[in-house]
Amino acid sequence: MSMLKNNLPRLDKPPTSLKRVLGLTSGIMLVAGIMIGSGIFKKIAPMAASGLSEIDILGAWVIAGIVTMLGAFTISGLADLTTESGGEYEYLRIIFGNFTAFLFGWASFTIIGSASIAAIAFIFTQSFNALIPIGDPLTSLKDINFGGFIFPFSNSGIKIIACCMIMFLTWVNYRGTKKGAALNNGVTYLKIGGIVLLIILGFFFYDSRNGVHEIKMASSIHSGEGFIGVFFAAMLSAFWAYDGWLNVSFVSGEIKDPKKNVPVAIIAGVSIVMLLYLLINVAFMKVLPLNKMAALSENDIAASVVAATIMGKNGSIFISILILLSTFGALNGLIITYARLYYKMAQDGFFFKQAANTHPRFNTPHVSLIISMVISCLLVFSGTFDMLTDIIVFAGFLFYALLAIGLIQMKRKGKISARLIGYPVVPILFIVFSLALLANTCIEQPKQTMFGVCLMLTGIPFYYFFKRNNRV
Repeated sequence: MSMLKNNLPRLDKPPTSLKRVLGLTSGIMLVAGIMIGSGIFKKIAPMAASGLSEIDILGAWVIAGIVTMLGAFTISGLADLTTESGGEYEYLRIIFGNFTAFLFGWASFTIIGSASIAAIAFIFTQSFNALIPIGDPLTSLKDINFGGFIFPFSNSGIKIIACCMIMFLTWVNYRGTKKGAALNNGVTYLKIGGIVLLIILGFFFYDSRNGVHEIKMASSIHSGEGFIGVFFAAMLSAFWAYDGWLNVSFVSGEIKDPKKNVPVAIIAGVSIVMLLYLLINVAFMKVLPLNKMAALSENDIAASVVAATIMGKNGSIFISILILLSTFGALNGLIITYARLYYKMAQDGFFFKQAANTHPRFNTPHVSLIISMVISCLLVFSGTFDMLTDIIVFAGFLFYALLAIGLIQMKRKGKISARLIGYPVVPILFIVFSLALLANTCIEQPKQTMFGVCLMLTGIPFYYFFKRNNRV
């Protein structure tokens, strides 16, 4: 690893104009706002189709939440290393050097960030389709595929509108954003309020009007090794819904007292979301049995069907608007966040130089925004929502494991003085689980895993290209 450390000299950076204007409440709402995007409304359907029982599915949500909390306890401790923006990228650079940090940045560019934007734009458009049918103008090309699992022209209408949404929000952010924290807080409060209302309806209103579906203790149809593989696949779905909890670290440079507030924001945000997710899944299952959820088509949204069961057509409209609001806020946050990551990489000499430019009038990283938009739109056409999110989770946990290892390393060297919750047991447990999830994903989903790994490895020649061009 020492051969890879700090091979690429960092370029002199212009003074930053970023100001620390975000308080703790804004940090918590940013964590919760990005996490509550789409997965909680959609992922119960593929879980139901897996053959797992209701208790097994709830167990997958609980364990995924606990593991996410372990990760929050672990990686939030790295905030003690720096007050700069950059998040995981900056932590990896400090701990392991430029090469590892670059691979994370490149993985964010090709998979984690761009695919997150693509997937959330995809489900935003699915929700829009539930209100106003879009159609499929390229249906004659739907069987064209690459490798037997990439069907770029299937659901073409949804994909086209998803790309238009990405382009629209990129244009909005290209022209600058005002009062972004207040907007994010307001949208997140509305999202949480809508989810709480759906939970109340599922627990009480539907029970009193129609009779409740009993959640059974029956085991799944799987057993032994088969059960483990299916259960891990279900947790991949849950992890997508929990994803985004660390993104607040990308804007550490704009948060007041980041060494204190970033860890608290991460832990508090994850706690709020974990409680909401567990309650809403119980509400889903009380209203709709698993066999009906499993029968939903790819373009159906489970939460919308549940709301329609409770309130009729008005329920379907309500949940579609809620999902549109949720995904709109999360999509906007991700477009802002990841563009800033690429902007910082370019400043450090790790990315295309033009990406470090700011617009002379709007003072935004306009080139980074455009680059992010282009790759995200390509990924919209590369695969389905579920395939994209599974790749994101795999790549994300690969770097989460590295960060947890780095935390132990930095703590032993005395570089982290902050008190860490449950250290060293918590980071060790998180590392073990991360490695188990990575191994199981490689076994159960080899094509998708290989696709993701190949995208990451395409960064190696780019690393040496940037290194040569920026040598002092």
